[in-house]
Amino acid sequence: MNGTIQAPTIEYALLSPMLIVFGAAIIGVLIEAFAPRYLRKSIHMPLTLLALLGAFATTILGAANGLPTSASAMGAVAVDGPALFVWGIILILAFVSVLLINDDEQFVAQAAAVPGSSDEEEAVRSGYAQTEVYPLLLFAVGGMLLFSSANDLLAMFVGLEVMSLPLYLLCGLARRRRLLSQEASVKYFLLGAFSSAFFLYGMALVYGYTGTVSLRGIGDALGAGSGQETLLLIGTAMLGVGLLFKIGAAPFQAWKPDVYQGAPTAVTALMASTVLVAAFGAVLRVFWVALGGLEWNWQPVMWGIAILTMVVGAILAITQTDIKRMLAYSSVAHAGFLLTGVIATGAAAQNAKALSAILFYLAAYGFTTVGAFAVVTMVRDAGGEAGHLSRWAGLGKRSPFLAGVFAFFLLAFAGIPLTSGFFGKYAVFAAAVSGGAVPLVVVGVVSSAIAAFFYVRVIVLMFFNDPAADGPSIAVPTVGTSAVVALAAAATVVLGVFPQPVLDLADQAASALFIR
Repeated sequence: MNGTIQAPTIEYALLSPMLIVFGAAIIGVLIEAFAPRYLRKSIHMPLTLLALLGAFATTILGAANGLPTSASAMGAVAVDGPALFVWGIILILAFVSVLLINDDEQFVAQAAAVPGSSDEEEAVRSGYAQTEVYPLLLFAVGGMLLFSSANDLLAMFVGLEVMSLPLYLLCGLARRRRLLSQEASVKYFLLGAFSSAFFLYGMALVYGYTGTVSLRGIGDALGAGSGQETLLLIGTAMLGVGLLFKIGAAPFQAWKPDVYQGAPTAVTALMASTVLVAAFGAVLRVFWVALGGLEWNWQPVMWGIAILTMVVGAILAITQTDIKRMLAYSSVAHAGFLLTGVIATGAAAQNAKALSAILFYLAAYGFTTVGAFAVVTMVRDAGGEAGHLSRWAGLGKRSPFLAGVFAFFLLAFAGIPLTSGFFGKYAVFAAAVSGGAVPLVVVGVVSSAIAAFFYVRVIVLMFFNDPAADGPSIAVPTVGTSAVVALAAAATVVLGVFPQPVLDLADQAASALFIR
């Protein structure tokens, strides 16, 4: 009798972070349906923050109570060490991003109104706010939690769609430059739909070869073999396309600069940090757990993709004149650096070392990214945020503190010592060297040197150029924006000066690898 009660209880406890987030999202939908318009935001904001905090607290409790030895939810979700670490990162970064989203200047008053129409003017005069962003964000975060911890391809696909669909909508809700925002939303939706179709078709082909969608079952079937390797290889390639699109790896990176530029900057911060974390969680599970026995086939292709991603991201970032597009290509280059860790497989100890390095890199990069985009929201001109790099000239003389903080984030992206970026790159490259991927590390170091050029170029522009007479103004930050910048800067400093506690946590999370 006790056994029949305890097993579901333990399973619900393991899945509680995901259940809390999805439950809060459903409550948010009910608020949108029944609460008066003037009360919605005052309810949504604390509900969203409390849900994310509660989910994070239950994640910590789950890790403290010990890790399970088998998957939950009838084998569909693996709540193991890497999953809990990834969940923690996603929830913290989502919490920080919500503080940015609380800025009314980010989002359109009424999304259904045609840009420039009288309906839009009336919505602005009436003080309307697009409060749907809060339940949409919670659904996206819940999808990220499922996507990164799914133990079978079908659950992973569901997580992918639950994560992606709200983000397609959020990208089209910018208050300024609405046509650009809507264009970004449509591009992201169309290209994302194609990538999802690739993933789904690849899942069907892999199922046709193995007879299962379970990651462990696929891994076991690879050892048995069935003589239909062509079916398996095509399916693996299609799964790879769907997953690599989400991390923005070349040649599937074309959506990133357009979407990052057009989306509200708070949403860009959310996507640039949390989506990358969730997507790499899924990439590691598919290629290490399900397709680990096929590494001699996918590793050479992944080598080429990692090299192309690092080089394309670093070189194309130099040519950009918009600050958000530059950060988008910077994100592409960082995805390439992380792929070097994915390739660095070997014995169990080597896999644990590579996994630990990737987890630390994701944490370090996520905080720095959110902080950088928070600074972007404060540099504004008459048309909204001052995106063109020429508008940032002389910013160090107009606002030395803000420019200094942004320069610090850029130096962290470049991997300068005493920043979190340095230890992140060092950990990933050291794991790659241990795994025998020395040529890949050489390309990574060269790409980092190229990337440092455009980071330093922005710093020189801010501090060594004279500001224009009609230059941008520095918006007075909200309490939330100030908190985001402070938290991101503190995390970047702490992880750069005293990274060992987080490295130890990553080592502990990676020590048992994934549930199989």
